Amino acid sequence: MSVDKDERQRHLPAGRKAQLAAYVAEAGQVTVSALAERFGVSIDTVRRDLDQLSADGVLVRTYGGAVSRSTLQRTDRAVDQRLSIQEGEKEQIAQLAAALVDDGSTIMINGGTTTLALARGLSQHRELTVATNNLLVPAALPASAIRDIYVFGGAVRALTLATIGPVSFRANGGAELDIRCDLALIGVGAIAADAGYTTSNLAEAAMMQEMISRADRVAILADSSKFGRRLFAQVSELSAADYLVTDAVPPPALRDALEAAEVELITPGQ
Repeated sequence: MSVDKDERQRHLPAGRKAQLAAYVAEAGQVTVSALAERFGVSIDTVRRDLDQLSADGVLVRTYGGAVSRSTLQRTDRAVDQRLSIQEGEKEQIAQLAAALVDDGSTIMINGGTTTLALARGLSQHRELTVATNNLLVPAALPASAIRDIYVFGGAVRALTLATIGPVSFRANGGAELDIRCDLALIGVGAIAADAGYTTSNLAEAAMMQEMISRADRVAILADSSKFGRRLFAQVSELSAADYLVTDAVPPPALRDALEAAEVELITPGQ
Protein backbone atom coordinates (compact mmCIF):
# COMPACT_ATOMS: atom_id res chain seq x y z
CA MET A 1 0.00 0.00 0.00
CA SER A 2 1.44 3.39 -1.01
CA VAL A 3 1.74 6.27 1.43
CA ASP A 4 0.65 9.72 0.36
CA LYS A 5 3.66 12.01 -0.21
CA ASP A 6 2.25 14.81 2.00
CA GLU A 7 1.61 12.29 4.75
CA ARG A 8 5.21 11.06 4.60
CA GLN A 9 6.56 14.62 4.52
CA ARG A 10 4.66 15.77 7.57
CA HIS A 11 6.62 13.29 9.70
CA LEU A 12 9.94 14.69 8.53
CA PRO A 13 10.99 17.67 10.69
CA ALA A 14 11.79 20.09 7.84
CA GLY A 15 8.68 19.18 5.89
CA ARG A 16 6.48 19.30 8.96
CA LYS A 17 7.75 22.72 9.95
CA ALA A 18 7.15 24.05 6.45
CA GLN A 19 3.59 22.74 6.48
CA LEU A 20 3.07 24.04 10.01
CA ALA A 21 4.28 27.51 8.99
CA ALA A 22 1.97 27.51 5.99
CA TYR A 23 -0.96 26.45 8.15
CA VAL A 24 -0.34 29.20 10.72
CA ALA A 25 -0.05 31.76 7.91
CA GLU A 26 -3.41 30.62 6.54
CA ALA A 27 -5.21 30.34 9.89
CA GLY A 28 -3.75 33.52 11.39
CA GLN A 29 -3.79 32.30 15.00
CA VAL A 30 -3.55 28.71 16.28
CA THR A 31 -3.09 26.77 19.51
CA VAL A 32 -0.40 24.20 20.29
CA SER A 33 -2.98 21.49 20.98
CA ALA A 34 -4.75 22.08 17.65
CA LEU A 35 -1.45 21.84 15.77
CA ALA A 36 -0.45 18.67 17.61
CA GLU A 37 -3.74 17.05 16.65
CA ARG A 38 -3.59 18.21 13.05
CA PHE A 39 -0.02 17.03 12.44
CA GLY A 40 -0.15 13.91 14.58
CA VAL A 41 2.79 14.80 16.81
CA SER A 42 3.27 15.57 20.50
CA ILE A 43 2.63 18.95 22.07
CA ASP A 44 6.33 19.19 22.99
CA THR A 45 7.28 18.64 19.35
CA VAL A 46 4.92 21.40 18.22
CA ARG A 47 6.32 23.74 20.84
CA ARG A 48 9.87 23.11 19.63
CA ASP A 49 8.83 23.68 16.02
CA LEU A 50 7.05 26.93 16.93
CA ASP A 51 10.03 28.14 18.95
CA GLN A 52 12.32 27.54 15.97
CA LEU A 53 9.93 29.19 13.50
CA SER A 54 9.61 32.16 15.85
CA ALA A 55 13.40 32.44 16.12
CA ASP A 56 13.56 32.36 12.31
CA GLY A 57 11.05 35.23 12.12
CA VAL A 58 8.39 33.15 10.36
CA LEU A 59 5.71 33.61 13.02
CA VAL A 60 5.22 35.02 16.52
CA ARG A 61 4.92 32.77 19.57
CA THR A 62 2.09 33.51 21.97
CA TYR A 63 1.02 31.91 25.21
CA GLY A 64 -0.32 28.49 24.17
CA GLY A 65 0.16 28.88 20.43
CA ALA A 66 1.32 31.17 17.64
CA VAL A 67 0.20 34.06 15.44
CA SER A 68 1.14 34.69 11.84
CA ARG A 69 3.18 37.78 11.00
CA SER A 70 0.38 39.07 8.76
CA THR A 71 -2.09 38.84 11.64
CA LEU A 72 0.31 40.64 13.94
CA GLN A 73 0.66 43.46 11.43
CA ARG A 74 -3.07 44.18 11.39
CA THR A 75 -2.98 47.40 13.30
CA ASP A 76 -6.38 47.36 15.01
CA ARG A 77 -6.99 44.44 17.32
CA ALA A 78 -9.14 44.32 20.43
CA VAL A 79 -7.42 44.47 23.81
CA ASP A 80 -8.21 40.85 24.70
CA GLN A 81 -6.49 39.66 21.50
CA ARG A 82 -3.43 41.86 22.01
CA LEU A 83 -2.96 40.74 25.61
CA SER A 84 -1.85 37.28 24.42
CA ILE A 85 0.58 38.51 21.73
CA GLN A 86 4.27 38.89 22.64
CA GLU A 87 3.26 38.33 26.26
CA GLY A 88 6.72 37.37 27.53
CA GLU A 89 8.35 40.29 25.73
CA LYS A 90 5.86 42.74 27.24
CA GLU A 91 6.63 41.47 30.74
CA GLN A 92 10.36 41.95 30.13
CA ILE A 93 9.77 45.48 28.86
CA ALA A 94 7.52 46.26 31.84
CA GLN A 95 10.21 45.22 34.32
CA LEU A 96 12.84 47.33 32.60
CA ALA A 97 10.55 50.36 32.32
CA ALA A 98 9.53 50.12 35.98
CA ALA A 99 13.18 50.66 36.92
CA LEU A 100 12.98 54.13 35.34
CA VAL A 101 10.17 55.19 37.70
CA ASP A 102 11.24 57.01 40.86
CA ASP A 103 9.29 56.77 44.09
CA GLY A 104 7.24 59.88 44.73
CA SER A 105 7.23 60.88 41.06
CA THR A 106 4.42 61.79 38.67
CA ILE A 107 4.07 59.62 35.58
CA MET A 108 1.83 59.52 32.52
CA ILE A 109 0.88 56.21 30.94
CA ASN A 110 -0.90 55.88 27.61
CA GLY A 111 -3.20 53.16 26.30
CA GLY A 112 -1.94 49.73 25.28
CA THR A 113 -1.16 46.29 26.64
CA THR A 114 2.58 46.90 27.13
CA THR A 115 1.87 49.90 29.35
CA LEU A 116 -0.79 47.84 31.14
CA ALA A 117 1.93 45.28 31.97
CA LEU A 118 4.05 48.15 33.28
CA ALA A 119 1.24 49.34 35.56
CA ARG A 120 0.95 45.86 37.05
CA GLY A 121 4.69 45.79 37.66
CA LEU A 122 4.91 48.84 39.93
CA SER A 123 4.30 46.96 43.18
CA GLN A 124 7.74 47.87 44.58
CA HIS A 125 7.12 51.59 44.15
CA ARG A 126 5.55 54.08 46.55
CA GLU A 127 3.79 57.46 46.48
CA LEU A 128 3.27 57.61 42.71
CA THR A 129 0.92 60.04 41.02
CA VAL A 130 -0.37 58.48 37.79
CA ALA A 131 -2.25 60.18 34.96
CA THR A 132 -3.49 57.97 32.13
CA ASN A 133 -5.93 57.58 29.27
CA ASN A 134 -5.81 53.77 29.65
CA LEU A 135 -9.05 52.71 31.33
CA LEU A 136 -7.52 49.39 32.41
CA VAL A 137 -4.59 50.98 34.26
CA PRO A 138 -6.32 52.24 37.46
CA ALA A 139 -7.47 48.74 38.41
CA ALA A 140 -4.09 47.24 37.46
CA LEU A 141 -2.01 49.59 39.60
CA PRO A 142 -0.93 48.13 42.96
CA ALA A 143 -2.72 50.08 45.69
CA SER A 144 0.44 50.22 47.79
CA ALA A 145 2.26 52.14 45.06
CA ILE A 146 -0.23 54.92 44.47
CA ARG A 147 -0.78 58.33 45.96
CA ASP A 148 -3.20 59.66 43.32
CA ILE A 149 -4.68 58.43 40.01
CA TYR A 150 -6.12 60.68 37.30
CA VAL A 151 -7.83 59.58 34.09
CA PHE A 152 -7.93 61.92 31.11
CA GLY A 153 -11.44 62.50 29.82
CA GLY A 154 -12.78 62.34 26.29
CA ALA A 155 -14.39 59.82 24.00
CA VAL A 156 -13.62 56.16 24.72
CA ARG A 157 -12.16 54.10 21.88
CA ALA A 158 -13.81 50.76 22.58
CA LEU A 159 -11.23 48.78 20.60
CA THR A 160 -8.39 49.83 22.90
CA LEU A 161 -10.32 50.83 26.04
CA ALA A 162 -8.54 54.18 26.08
CA THR A 163 -9.85 57.72 26.04
CA ILE A 164 -9.20 60.04 23.13
CA GLY A 165 -9.15 63.70 24.06
CA PRO A 166 -7.00 66.49 25.42
CA VAL A 167 -4.33 65.85 28.03
CA SER A 168 -5.79 68.40 30.43
CA PHE A 169 -7.75 69.03 33.60
CA ARG A 170 -9.77 72.10 34.57
CA ALA A 171 -10.15 73.96 37.83
CA ASN A 172 -13.60 74.60 39.31
CA GLY A 173 -13.66 77.98 37.60
CA GLY A 174 -13.14 76.36 34.20
CA ALA A 175 -9.56 77.46 33.66
CA GLU A 176 -7.24 74.79 32.28
CA LEU A 177 -4.60 73.67 34.75
CA ASP A 178 -0.98 73.47 33.67
CA ILE A 179 0.14 69.89 34.23
CA ARG A 180 3.52 68.20 33.81
CA CYS A 181 5.03 64.86 34.74
CA ASP A 182 8.44 63.53 35.60
CA LEU A 183 8.21 60.60 33.16
CA ALA A 184 5.89 59.70 30.29
CA LEU A 185 5.72 55.97 29.48
CA ILE A 186 4.40 55.64 25.94
CA GLY A 187 3.60 52.42 24.10
CA VAL A 188 3.71 52.77 20.31
CA GLY A 189 2.64 50.60 17.38
CA ALA A 190 5.74 50.90 15.21
CA ILE A 191 9.28 52.32 15.10
CA ALA A 192 11.33 53.15 12.01
CA ALA A 193 14.50 55.13 11.41
CA ASP A 194 12.80 57.48 8.94
CA ALA A 195 9.29 57.65 10.41
CA GLY A 196 10.05 57.72 14.12
CA TYR A 197 7.34 56.43 16.45
CA THR A 198 3.94 55.82 14.86
CA THR A 199 0.50 54.46 15.69
CA SER A 200 -2.62 53.50 13.78
CA ASN A 201 -5.07 56.11 15.09
CA LEU A 202 -4.78 59.86 14.53
CA ALA A 203 -6.52 60.89 17.77
CA GLU A 204 -4.37 58.54 19.83
CA ALA A 205 -1.25 59.93 18.18
CA ALA A 206 -2.31 63.47 19.14
CA MET A 207 -2.81 62.44 22.78
CA MET A 208 0.56 60.67 22.87
CA GLN A 209 2.25 63.75 21.39
CA GLU A 210 0.78 65.90 24.15
CA MET A 211 1.86 63.50 26.89
CA ILE A 212 5.40 63.64 25.50
CA SER A 213 5.34 67.44 25.41
CA ARG A 214 4.40 67.58 29.11
CA ALA A 215 7.10 65.20 30.35
CA ASP A 216 10.58 65.90 31.69
CA ARG A 217 11.66 62.44 30.50
CA VAL A 218 10.09 60.14 27.90
CA ALA A 219 10.35 56.36 27.65
CA ILE A 220 9.00 54.62 24.55
CA LEU A 221 7.89 51.03 25.18
CA ALA A 222 7.79 48.67 22.20
CA ASP A 223 8.61 45.02 21.53
CA SER A 224 10.87 44.00 18.67
CA SER A 225 7.97 43.06 16.36
CA LYS A 226 7.41 46.84 15.96
CA PHE A 227 10.87 47.49 14.46
CA GLY A 228 11.15 48.73 10.88
CA ARG A 229 7.43 49.40 10.47
CA ARG A 230 5.41 52.54 9.91
CA LEU A 231 1.74 53.08 10.76
CA PHE A 232 -0.72 55.79 9.78
CA ALA A 233 -0.01 58.57 12.28
CA GLN A 234 3.35 59.80 13.49
CA VAL A 235 3.64 60.28 17.25
CA SER A 236 7.06 61.91 17.15
CA GLU A 237 10.54 61.73 15.71
CA LEU A 238 13.01 59.39 17.38
CA SER A 239 14.73 62.26 19.22
CA ALA A 240 11.60 63.09 21.25
CA ALA A 241 12.32 60.12 23.53
CA ASP A 242 15.02 59.74 26.15
CA TYR A 243 14.74 55.93 26.26
CA LEU A 244 13.56 53.07 24.09
CA VAL A 245 12.67 50.10 26.28
CA THR A 246 12.42 46.90 24.26
CA ASP A 247 13.09 43.17 24.37
CA ALA A 248 15.86 42.92 21.74
CA VAL A 249 18.54 45.01 20.10
CA PRO A 250 17.12 46.71 16.96
CA PRO A 251 18.57 46.02 13.50
CA PRO A 252 21.66 48.11 12.60
CA ALA A 253 19.93 50.91 10.66
CA LEU A 254 17.42 51.60 13.41
CA ARG A 255 20.03 51.19 16.14
CA ASP A 256 22.29 53.76 14.43
CA ALA A 257 19.38 56.17 14.03
CA LEU A 258 18.49 55.86 17.72
CA GLU A 259 22.10 56.50 18.69
CA ALA A 260 22.23 59.57 16.46
CA ALA A 261 19.02 60.83 18.08
CA GLU A 262 20.59 60.31 21.53
CA VAL A 263 17.97 57.78 22.59
CA GLU A 264 19.20 55.40 25.29
CA LEU A 265 18.43 51.79 24.38
CA ILE A 266 17.31 49.62 27.30
CA THR A 267 17.13 45.88 26.67
CA PRO A 268 17.35 42.72 28.84
CA GLY A 269 20.84 41.83 29.99
CA GLN A 270 22.21 45.36 29.93
